[in-house]
Amino acid sequence: MQNTPRILIAGTNSGCGKTTITCALLSILKNASSFKCGPDYIDPMFHGKILGVPSSNLDPFFYDANTLKNLLAENAEGIAVIEGVMGFYDGMTIDDTAGSTYEVSKITNTPVILTINCRGMAYSVLPIIEGFLNHKKDYNLAGVILNNISSMTYPKIKNLIEQKLNIKVFGYLEKLPEDLILESRHLGLVTANEIENIKKKLVRLGEIARKTIDIEEIIKVANCVPALNYTKLEVKPICKDTRIAVAYDKAFCFYYKDNLNILKKLGATLTYFSPLEDVQMPEDADGLYLGGGYPELYLEQLSKNVSMKESILKFLEDKKPVIAECGGFMYLTKQIQDYKMVGYIDANCELTQKLVRFGYATFTAKHDNLLCKKGECFKGHEFHYSNSTNNGTSYTAIKPSKIEWEAIIADENLYAGYPHISFYSNIDIVRNFIYRCKEIDT
Repeated sequence: MQNTPRILIAGTNSGCGKTTITCALLSILKNASSFKCGPDYIDPMFHGKILGVPSSNLDPFFYDANTLKNLLAENAEGIAVIEGVMGFYDGMTIDDTAGSTYEVSKITNTPVILTINCRGMAYSVLPIIEGFLNHKKDYNLAGVILNNISSMTYPKIKNLIEQKLNIKVFGYLEKLPEDLILESRHLGLVTANEIENIKKKLVRLGEIARKTIDIEEIIKVANCVPALNYTKLEVKPICKDTRIAVAYDKAFCFYYKDNLNILKKLGATLTYFSPLEDVQMPEDADGLYLGGGYPELYLEQLSKNVSMKESILKFLEDKKPVIAECGGFMYLTKQIQDYKMVGYIDANCELTQKLVRFGYATFTAKHDNLLCKKGECFKGHEFHYSNSTNNGTSYTAIKPSKIEWEAIIADENLYAGYPHISFYSNIDIVRNFIYRCKEIDT
């Protein structure tokens, strides 16, 4: 059991303001950590890069309940501020709450503050809150924060909510000035100057929120939570000198924090390099991890860095172990659009105008390969607007909706495909990768 102060900021729907509220709280709290429900990379990167707050994911599809609580306890520093995803009850399918923010709140026994967009409403806010109070009663709805409500209207609505529904209202935000609204954009495009500008915006956001949101009451709620009860996962080192090169720059920046952490827990040394800027990958690498990101935004620069492409091609031709996810997979193909890439995989990638095979899936190996024996599986997620002429046939993918397809190019030295892998969904896949790296090393 571990005492972990925590609060969960949920929303009635996407776009209600929960990210704004979360950022406001994180900019005010002096000692906090952040978590994002679901598989999203952008918000954790934003919290870590812009706010300087440690951040990771809590995903009830990727992780069983015990693993999820382990990762919450392990990554929490000070007050853990958990940001929900979509609407509170929205999960993997339309007819179920599995994978939802609600499920995370139950697993972790975390008090929930519901964010409500009050634009165009007054009294109508009450039946919305009443619905959330009564639909399910097996979680702790600690109170609400009202977004997009005027300072004149707020006191009356607050009194109505607290008197009629007997639930705490923790405060409100008025409509923000235009210059404080953060546009949705590729985080990979944020420059150093822009980061400083965004930091200044968030300081102002915090100053506004401090005047209208009862931070001290939220801190009290976060501190008055039951201890997390779980069985600690023992992840023991299996190597000492294994070196894994990790591509990390604006083109390749999608990595789950806990994926990188478990590589280090197992004893691997991570060496970061840039396929955009460096001349070649690290010479002493025993393995290579090419994550996802935005290669499509840097096609000319990636294509012109011939020495880097040649060093990665030689690494692959020498049969050294490689994991390449989504953007990393695309980089290993012959070309993206009309730009030449590494060329190891016999495929071309084209950008489309819509998401392709979007969502969660379980991936089961059809034959022995780098990560799995035949019949073994892991969980992952696809989010991409491109498609390839060769997506692979080494695994069978099954969505929660039971839709199936073939995916991933894999052999004893390579995993390459669109799915982003959750290493904690099957820790053995990481061990298998490192064991193969050790074989190459010796």
